[in-house]
Amino acid sequence: MDIGEPALDLFSMDNGLLTGGVLEVKEGKKKGTFPMEQKPFSAWSWSVEDCLEEYNVKLDKGLSYREAETRRKIYGWNELDKGSGKPLWRLVLEQFDDTLVKILLVAALISFFLAYFEGHESRESSLTAYIEPLVIVLILILNAIVGVWQESNAERALDALKAMQCECAKVLRDGACVPDLPARELVPGDIVELRVGDKVPADMRVAALKTSTLRVEQSSLTGESMPVNKSTNPVFMDDCELQAKECMIFSGTTVVNGSCVCIVVSIGMKTEIGKIQAQIHEASLEETDTPLKKKLDEFGEKLTQVIGFVCLLVWVINYKYFLTWETVNGWPTNLSFSFQKCTYYFKIAVALAVAAIPEGLPAVITTCLALGTRKMAQKNAIVRKLPSVETLGCTTVICSDKTGTLTTNQMSATEFSTLGGKSTLPRVFHVEGTTYDPKDGGIVDWTYYNMDANLQALAEICSVCNDAGVSSDGKIFRAVGLPTEAALKVLVEKMGVPDKRTRERMNNAQLAADHSSDKSTVRLVCCEWWTRKSKRIATLEFDRVRKSMSVIVKEPTGKNRLLVKGAVESILERSSHVQLADGSVIIMDESCRQSIIMTLLNMSSKGLRCLGFAFKEDLGEFSEYYSESHPAHQKLLDPLNYSLIESNLVFVGLVGLRDPPRGEVHKAIEDCEEAGIKVIVITGDNKSTAEAVCREIRLFSSNENLKTRSFTGKEFMALPPNLQVEILSKPGSLVFSRAEPKHKQDIVRMLKDAGEVVAMTGDGVNDAPALKLANIGIAMGITGTEVAKEASDMVLADDNFSTIVSAVAEGRSIYNNMKAFIRYMISSNVGEVISIFLTAALGIPECLISVQLLWVNLVTDGPPATALGFNPADVDIMKKPPRNSNDALINSWVLFRYLVIGLYVGVATVGVFTLWYTQSSFLGIDLSQDGHTLISLTQLRTWSECPSWSNFTVSPFVAGGRVFSFSDPCDYFTEGKAKAMTLSLSVLVAIEMFNSLNALSEDNSLVTLPPWANPWLLGAMAVSFGLHFLILYVPFLANVFGIVPLSCNEWCLVLLVSAPVVLIDELLKFAGRRQRRTTKEKMV
Repeated sequence: MDIGEPALDLFSMDNGLLTGGVLEVKEGKKKGTFPMEQKPFSAWSWSVEDCLEEYNVKLDKGLSYREAETRRKIYGWNELDKGSGKPLWRLVLEQFDDTLVKILLVAALISFFLAYFEGHESRESSLTAYIEPLVIVLILILNAIVGVWQESNAERALDALKAMQCECAKVLRDGACVPDLPARELVPGDIVELRVGDKVPADMRVAALKTSTLRVEQSSLTGESMPVNKSTNPVFMDDCELQAKECMIFSGTTVVNGSCVCIVVSIGMKTEIGKIQAQIHEASLEETDTPLKKKLDEFGEKLTQVIGFVCLLVWVINYKYFLTWETVNGWPTNLSFSFQKCTYYFKIAVALAVAAIPEGLPAVITTCLALGTRKMAQKNAIVRKLPSVETLGCTTVICSDKTGTLTTNQMSATEFSTLGGKSTLPRVFHVEGTTYDPKDGGIVDWTYYNMDANLQALAEICSVCNDAGVSSDGKIFRAVGLPTEAALKVLVEKMGVPDKRTRERMNNAQLAADHSSDKSTVRLVCCEWWTRKSKRIATLEFDRVRKSMSVIVKEPTGKNRLLVKGAVESILERSSHVQLADGSVIIMDESCRQSIIMTLLNMSSKGLRCLGFAFKEDLGEFSEYYSESHPAHQKLLDPLNYSLIESNLVFVGLVGLRDPPRGEVHKAIEDCEEAGIKVIVITGDNKSTAEAVCREIRLFSSNENLKTRSFTGKEFMALPPNLQVEILSKPGSLVFSRAEPKHKQDIVRMLKDAGEVVAMTGDGVNDAPALKLANIGIAMGITGTEVAKEASDMVLADDNFSTIVSAVAEGRSIYNNMKAFIRYMISSNVGEVISIFLTAALGIPECLISVQLLWVNLVTDGPPATALGFNPADVDIMKKPPRNSNDALINSWVLFRYLVIGLYVGVATVGVFTLWYTQSSFLGIDLSQDGHTLISLTQLRTWSECPSWSNFTVSPFVAGGRVFSFSDPCDYFTEGKAKAMTLSLSVLVAIEMFNSLNALSEDNSLVTLPPWANPWLLGAMAVSFGLHFLILYVPFLANVFGIVPLSCNEWCLVLLVSAPVVLIDELLKFAGRRQRRTTKEKMV
């Protein structure tokens, strides 16, 4: 239809289905009270006539283009806000807003200026002098790049939300139909037509139905598991749930059945989907750091204080070397300041800062988390944000959606009931299987010979009075059409067919097994047999009044028959007879009716959705109906006649269907209870269904009173805040039904405020704000919308609740391993700090320089620390309560242990440096083979006074094929310390390798947990030693790091000095175990 063509035919309604007021609109004069300001308008509680008057529009004319333009200036465009993200420069700057990074940055600047100043003074330019600041800056740049990359991917949820918006709409303007008006041009008051498959472009009030039924798929917005029926009838509540607004259609949802004409009520950010975008943005602003990051930040702040104190202490101890004076009459005179010596102690301060900061820690944490994500991916948990792996380990509450997570999100028939052979007592059949796969389960104690006339009638109605189908991608079976109808067809496949010949032919041809008419549609051969037997010639569509649908079929006998299915109460009300098992039909008396009602109540109490089935053989004027040309066809055009046609029915039976719980959920719930994790179910479904499912998965016992355990979202939010907190704080599980997006968000926020670490699951658009707000947002991979996935931290590839529990166990294991390598790296850094401090305190030359410390922290320590991430998980890891997110990373006992270890590291590295200068041998190992000159400890400590020594000479010596000779004997303490410095560096590396063995377990001895329990660690130690050999024996690298190759004799000294660190930690572990055992005995 062209834009200028009159729209009378398009928007006209057959048989009086169009109802709604018609208002006269005159140019220059407006009738009604059109809201020119964006004030709240409860369109769902107003009649169609009142809504039309409110918006000053006529249903068969629509708005004029002039009026639409006027309203656009008031309301703006129908589109979601394009939030301005953080500029790149701000993202980059934020990466440097970290205490440890700031310390390194200051250290790099000082190193750079000192290198420049020394080079300028000596009029020499050496690249090696700038290696130290360049390496530090390179680390910071790499860290910033990773951080910016992660941040820039954070807000894709909003882009996915925009993609859900409709692009065009069929609109009435100036009395003419505009078939493809851009949806962004819609304004409140526009008249829009929707048909099957259309995506809704704005929030709209249903003004008229063009078909007898209108169903909308809005599960992504409300969480309802089934398409919902819509009508024009107002809902007389100003404040009601989204699910209750049956006359409203919301932006982003889809029409799955029928067509209608609507009035646009809200556009853009005022729609429900717009409110969700605002909530997502609000939730993103509330994102908090993970527990581990908080602990590392606290550690960084304390480390800053320690570094500042130790640097000050170093200066106080050594002030006499760069600041001297004479005392005359008690007053200092002749002050002398040595800038060269002052810069030397500046360099020591820089080395101290470099030694104290575990530069390799961020890289090791990232590597460990990345490896953890690979393990989780193998268990169907796909992690989108690395820090969430660690946060999983301290999860205390899991807020789970019901549909698709605790349940399969696949409707299936669970029970069906018909009456007995010669009595009206019901007989109940139980059905196994929870999916749309016809081969999944069967009917308990069923044989095809069971198919008496009554059961055949039930199978016929389920097959023929049905428009659904089943598709499969080879792995997952899905419903095509309404889920309930697809479940009924699967039931028929499990029942089989009564004809023995046909059944044998099916079995021989294996038609019932995975045969398809194309690559996706599953061929339901039993249903096909019934549809060939009973040819469908007319359909009486479902409507909300009679709550049923029916079909007229031509039987093989040539007679017409009416097959009906619908709500059990509605079918019973219109049934006068009932069919028994032998096919006989008797009058339905009161006792028979009550028996069927009791069966219905019993099924409903289990959370089953029940459908009734009936037929009618005496069709009157429709007995000879054959096509639309039949005279009686006119009656089929008016749905008001359907109830009369569907009267005096013969009741056949009823079927109970449900979205069944996943088989493994019960075990997962038990694991959560044992692990001290609270489970809260938050769903959009109704209260009774939610409670029934929760009882079935044993979240609640069968007889438990749920008065304080089960609430609708509206009920809970109406409670006083203190009572809300009390309910959430009590131990035990909870269930919230009919929950709207805001309810979910508020519940998550309250839990977080109470100190809980919350994991939230969801699949719909309505879940996105809560997913964003939770500590861990978990989206469904199969049924989840892109909005939910982009807002989440983790995606379940199998949509399974038990996968979350497995991920929590993996998160706990990863955290324990991370704690092991963090402690390992920190203990190593404590040793380096003590080493630098002892050097300054004793006044001896630097035994380690900054670039060497950087190499150890970044490269040599990295492989063992990463390998500690492969430590096997504790057997009882899910039998312990969640760790408190406030627990200290390092407690007082562990700190004492590492101070002792650090003290030994410092003594060993400084000691071996001193030994080389002062001793010719140590424990039988000859240290004088290279021919270097021995000096006294006093000379070594006062080396800065070397220029004033008389008759001080040193002999040339050989180290690694290089001859060290000195024109100035004082150079023996600077250039000549290469061998001593190499020994110190090698001892430091070897001690840290041995110390990594100590980190295998915080408490267990190496006797009970030997090194080969983690073969990755042994391989990592070999790699680290290999890297150390690389810088020792490659001349260029040795020159860069200021070291020389070592002989076998010297390596024996290194290992001899390093090995005792294992024995010392074993003694400390023994003391710790003994202390804990004594404490437990006293408590007992």
